[in-house]
Amino acid sequence: MSGPDAARARPGRNDPCWCGSGQKYKKCHLDADSRGALQASPVRVARRPLAPGIVSPRRAVPPAVVRPDYAATGRPRGQGRDVKTPEQLERLRRACRAAARVLRIAGESVRPGITTDALDELAHAETIRLGAYPSPLNYRGYPKSICTSVNEVICHGIPDSRPLADGDIVNLDITVYLDGMHGDCSATFLVGEVDAGGRKLVQVARECLEKGISAVRPGRPISDIGRVVEAHASRHGFGVVRSYCGHGIGETFHTQLQIAHHYDPSMRRVMEPGMTFTIEPMITEGTWEDLLWDDGWTAVTADGKRSAQFEHTLAVTEDGAEILTVE
Repeated sequence: MSGPDAARARPGRNDPCWCGSGQKYKKCHLDADSRGALQASPVRVARRPLAPGIVSPRRAVPPAVVRPDYAATGRPRGQGRDVKTPEQLERLRRACRAAARVLRIAGESVRPGITTDALDELAHAETIRLGAYPSPLNYRGYPKSICTSVNEVICHGIPDSRPLADGDIVNLDITVYLDGMHGDCSATFLVGEVDAGGRKLVQVARECLEKGISAVRPGRPISDIGRVVEAHASRHGFGVVRSYCGHGIGETFHTQLQIAHHYDPSMRRVMEPGMTFTIEPMITEGTWEDLLWDDGWTAVTADGKRSAQFEHTLAVTEDGAEILTVE
């Protein structure tokens, strides 16, 4: 589940570019940003815009399953450490392997006609079978066990009664709490026959995650991650969402550590061995700007165009990154 970030205001044409290049905005990122920011005029989309369905009651968790601190109240406490001990890392690996398994099981069931609520039920059951708690459940009041973000939904889509349609894309965001640790991952799946544009979007989103992981190096600033992600997305004509970001993770679901997926030179914190966080770039066909549904969770693109996302939980090593969310 993505952490929040503050959307960056666009500079004036003659102001220094936000990327830190030293050039004026009009000579640097203005054209790339303008290709995405089409919200000034209505955009016609061939797809029917997504609408909320019926959300089923919260699913039960057996009493024997160990719960995170917010399970009853919805209010998380504490922030946890960003750098883990070897013992903490081993527990985090177990939670991440469980999350990766749940993602695989739920992803194998994606097909036209299945509802996102049914995918939530499958993921919930597998999480419980593994002895884990579904981390999103009642996190700040979130009502379901996973996030299912379809088409123009950027993140935090609530599973409901809407069946997936042929040609949709859907992101399944899975986090589980096991052995006192949260493991977090997501992937975007093609539903039936998806058009070439949708397939390209999903492919580039996957590549953006790979680029971000390749930038993880001890001694380097966290801003390196967003720099390479944004460069790759822009090269293919896609936008990068700025209102939501990756985050530190471990004993707590979200620590104060934030991982921007666009280049933000103010993110100067240096990566160090044992640091754990998610990289989860949200890549859009059009504008990077977002809107929020009345449910307070579902974030959608401001122009109604599609968004795709992939995510891993990582640990910084002595010479790069270890991907933890693998079976």
